Amino acid sequence: MGVYTVTAYEKDGTKLLDQTFEASNEGEAKEKGEQLLREKNLYGHTHRCTSSSAKLVLFQR
Repeated sequence: MGVYTVTAYEKDGTKLLDQTFEASNEGEAKEKGEQLLREKNLYGHTHRCTSSSAKLVLFQR
């Protein structure tokens, strides 16, 4: 299992979410990250999901 972090921002750069979770691969991490964002009604905000090695697996402006 890898460690991933999903982060969401306001347009002014204010951090709205910074949550770490585990996933077995990048595909699962992308799905879990999107699910967390939707649950917290943050999917429409700028967001990203990165691996513990800083690889970007999800990004939306």
